[in-house]
Amino acid sequence: MSAPDGSPVGAERSIGQLFASATTEMSALVHDEIALAKAQLKQDVKRGATSGGAFTVAGAVLLFSLPMLNFALAYGIRTWSDWNLAVCFLLSFAANVLVAVVLALIGVVFAKKAKKSQGPQKVAASMKETAGVLQKAKPHPRPELPQDRVPEAIEAVARSSS
Repeated sequence: MSAPDGSPVGAERSIGQLFASATTEMSALVHDEIALAKAQLKQDVKRGATSGGAFTVAGAVLLFSLPMLNFALAYGIRTWSDWNLAVCFLLSFAANVLVAVVLALIGVVFAKKAKKSQGPQKVAASMKETAGVLQKAKPHPRPELPQDRVPEAIEAVARSSS
């Protein structure tokens, strides 16, 4: 088993090796945070596109279905009732407007979800918090060891890795 820099785990590593390992891990963390931000941004764009699509479909339904649906519905109402033809046309138009309003409401719901999403802002705050914690981190003080004495733990690790 070895550390990310290739040195055996448990072996005493130099300050340079520790710094290189910390730098590598910090770089990996930043890359992961960026990947998370991209994924959340992609989700927000998808929601926005869904919202725009719903608004577009609502407009298209209202625009393209009015002539055909108005005539068919108006003459159908006239057939079932003996109302004036103008009233029948107004009722068919109201039905089309109702469909368009429902689709527009769906678009509003998705637009609000896309607006509420704070994905990239959360990631940026998390990255700032991580950087703040790392800047304030201080190494744990270690007791001074005499030069001629090797700690037992290092000996045990050296024996077990041989």
